[in-house]
Amino acid sequence: MRDERKTAIALGYDPQRDDAPRILASGKGRIAEQIIQIARQHLIPIREDKVAVELLAQVEIGAEIPPELYQIVAEIYAFIYSLDDELNQELERLKSRLTLKEKKGKNDKK
Repeated sequence: MRDERKTAIALGYDPQRDDAPRILASGKGRIAEQIIQIARQHLIPIREDKVAVELLAQVEIGAEIPPELYQIVAEIYAFIYSLDDELNQELERLKSRLTLKEKKGKNDKK
């Protein structure tokens, strides 16, 4: 019988120390919910991928990702970087709007 409880994995990578990303946390049920809650509290992106979670859950906590899972982890990091790019673009748009409003406000005072 297959365990249908929610599963979560936390990945981390320190290029100064690690040769590959590591499993920082892994769990099912309440542990998974805590991992997700902590990620949300720290604004860490969350990606739902049942296949990736199933494969990564087999890796020991603290262990580096084995080479056969590099592609899956690369896709996760690509997802995170795309979110980061979208956020940076939105921040630039907001900065432009604020700058325009500030300039308009200064011109209105003249």
